This record gives sequence, C-alpha cells and structure tokens, in this order.
Amino acid sequence: MDDLLLRRVRVGLQGPLADVRVRDGAVSAVEEPGAGAGFAARVLDGHGGTLLPGLVDAHAHLVQWAGFRRRIPLDTAQSAVGAVELLMEKLLDAPARELVVGVGFRDGLWPDKPHKDLLQRALPGRAVALFSADLHTLWLSPAALKLIGREHPTGVLLENDCMSATAALPSAPVEIQDGWVADALTAAAKRGVTSVVDYEYADTVADWTRRAAAAKPATRVSCVIARYLLDETIQRGHRTGDVLEAGEGLLTVGPFKLFVDGSLNTRTAYCHDAYPGSGEKGLLELPPEDLVPLLRRAHEHGLTPAVHAIGDHANTIALDAFAEVGCPGRIEHAQLLRPEDVPRFAALGLVASVQPAHQPDDRDVADRHWHGRTDRAYAYRALLESGARLELGSDAPVAPLDPWDGIAAAVGRTDDEREPWHPEQAIPLADALAASSGGRRDVQVGDVADLVLTAADPSGLSTKELRSMPVSATIVAGRPTYLA
Repeated sequence: MDDLLLRRVRVGLQGPLADVRVRDGAVSAVEEPGAGAGFAARVLDGHGGTLLPGLVDAHAHLVQWAGFRRRIPLDTAQSAVGAVELLMEKLLDAPARELVVGVGFRDGLWPDKPHKDLLQRALPGRAVALFSADLHTLWLSPAALKLIGREHPTGVLLENDCMSATAALPSAPVEIQDGWVADALTAAAKRGVTSVVDYEYADTVADWTRRAAAAKPATRVSCVIARYLLDETIQRGHRTGDVLEAGEGLLTVGPFKLFVDGSLNTRTAYCHDAYPGSGEKGLLELPPEDLVPLLRRAHEHGLTPAVHAIGDHANTIALDAFAEVGCPGRIEHAQLLRPEDVPRFAALGLVASVQPAHQPDDRDVADRHWHGRTDRAYAYRALLESGARLELGSDAPVAPLDPWDGIAAAVGRTDDEREPWHPEQAIPLADALAASSGGRRDVQVGDVADLVLTAADPSGLSTKELRSMPVSATIVAGRPTYLA
C-alpha cells in the first residue's frame, strides 16, 4: 500500500495547520507543515482545508437508494391527485410496457386518500407502483397488483404487506442493480462517506460478496442481517463485526435487524396515546413475547440486535426487552420517547441510531399526529445529555445519503426558511460530527486512515452552508476514493 502525505491541512475543527502522514492504512504522524517533505509516494495538497474523521452513514438501504435515484420523485405532492399529476408529467416518453415507479410521497397530511382506482383512471391498464418516503406504504394500480398475483381493496399496502409486495415486483437484472449501487457509493464518497451500514432487507452478506468480487467498493460496508436469515447466519458462523473474506477488509457482518412497529407517516408507529381522530395507537409488529427470545438467540450467537422502534410505546417495549436479555444493541430511529425512557439508553449501554434529516421532513406530520408530545420527539439533545451514544444515518432513500444533510438538521433543526423546530433538542456541531463519524472526534496518530478533507472549516457555518459543504477529498484505509 502506497504511503500518503496530506500537506497543509487543518487537523480538526479550528485546528492547527499540519502535514499528516498515512502509512499502511493508518495515520502515522501529524507534524509541522513541511516536516513530511520527501516522505510519501503520493502527496495531496490540502490548501488549508479541514481534515476530519471519515463520515459514516449508520443506517441506509443501498439497493433501494440506488434505485430511487432513478425513479420519478413525488416528494412535492400535496395530495393523492397531485401525486398522479406529477407522475403524468414525467411519463410522456416512457414506454407503455414498463412498470412505472414513483417514490417519496408523504400522505400524512393529504386531504384525500390514495387508491388504486385513481391510478387506473389516470393510466388505464398501466402497472404503477408508488413508494412512500418512509418505505412503509406501497400504492399499486390494478395492473401492478395483477402483475404480482394479488388482490387488494384499495391497492394501498402497509408494513409487512408493503415489504412482501415490494419483493415481488419485477426489478432490474442483478448486474444492473449492482452497477447502480456502485454508482450510489461513488456519489456517497464525494460527500465524505467512508462507511455505510446497509439495512437492505436481503442477504446483504451474499450480495456484497458478489459485488466485491467484481469491484472494490468505494466505502466500507457493514452488512445487516435480516430477521429471516438468522438461522442461516448462525449456520455460517457469522458474528457482528466479523471481517468478510471479500472486499479487501472493507466488508463486515453488521447487526441483526428486527421491527417492533411501523412509521409516523403511515400512522403505524406504536404509541402509548392514540392518533387524533382514529382511536388507533399504531401497529405492534413484534410483541415482547416474540422480541425477547429473538434478542436472546442473536446475542448468544454473537449478533448485535438492532431494533426498529419509532413510537414511544415501541421504544418502551424495545428498552424493556434489552433490559430483560441484558445484551448490548441498538435502537433504530427512537423518534418519540417518554421522558423516563431517555436515560435508559445510556443505562443499558444502547446506541441511539437516529436520522436527523427526518425531523424537518416530519415536523408538520408530527405536529398533527403527535400533537402535544413533540417536545419529546427527535430528542437528540436529551439523549446526548443523558449519556447515550448517538449515531447518525440517513435511512436512504427516506432521506438522501448525504451526512451533511443530517448534520445540518441535527444542529439547526430546520431545512427551510421556517424557525427551528424544538431548537432545545439541537446538538452542538462537534457532537453531530462525532455521531456521524462512528464516535471519532479528532484525527490522531494510530487511527485508521478513514478521513474526509473539507474545503471549509465547518465551525460557525450556517445550516444552509453545512448542508452544501464542499468536500475536497475522501480517504478510506489510506486510499483516496474521491478527489475534487
């Protein structure tokens, strides 16, 4: 592996100007400018940019994100009718034989309801599949339902029905999808990403072993284990953190994923209080009597559980289960919490894996459906001050796979011209960066050389400026994966 010298970089936020040596994939020296002259086979001039630990997306769905980058966006739709109108605008040149796929709609505030008949009237006989932004709702036309051999009264499928129907839809050939995923990781590297935890609901270990045989990935990838693969994973002897043979050390076995509830936009997040006007409290996907044995079995075989919990009751159930089993783990999303549950994350040694970009996206839906409780929604400051370990991700394609978007949302609590939403839950920039870097707060000798060089020091920038942070270079294991 070639040595690397990073000349004239500022090490850390408002850090001193230095030369940084990299040898054998690790930081070997941080020296006065000019001290490293003649050291390296390769020299990168930082021009006074800021060197930081490489950024980690702690929760993404890479195949879905790669595909969504090529689908019809519906995120601006203000109604079901509006979503169909957006779809029609983009279909003028699309072949009629192809499945029409739209993505990103949010129906939590729509004045009308999505229905298969609406798609049939607009696009008679066309197979149409529209995905909600949170991936928990799939809106299908009659022709699309027929395509997968299903009948449904409305064509609007939620939660498990949504996920099983998604798996049944026709998709691009594997080699095409693998190319899309490679492109998506290359784009992530341009934003300073050095590692991604892939929560795709698939055999990610097998998929990434295949991809790595064709080309070295642009980032590290942690391969999350889906619930249906628990027995097979145990038989393979895989444990969380194991380095896989493929990928030259960049692929590892990730945590074991379970779902306790659904999502806010779909009103299936499981809450202690009912949703206004419905009397429903959400959907409990995995009750304690099923959750606890799964946690215990995973833990006994070296797999770290990662439990999806969004509603406050779902989080209580997840915390209770971890307390009963006594194992380490992660709670994914943790969007609504009872005050008494906040300190339990630190007490139980659990990671709060959160996606700050969801907060500005969801603020209006939360104000309606979690009215009177939003002071404890997306409560990042409260979790941080309680001693919990925060890790930030995007949940792409729910939000873009761009850590600067999440960092800006965590610090600023808004992504438009409106005032910050519950600014008391904003967190300091240094903490947001650490939570986006696997806990690393600075660059030190001996660290793995997963690094990002930014053209500007993030300190003191506005949230808008943070969101558009210019990245000059990304380095993984001492190897540049992106150069501006």
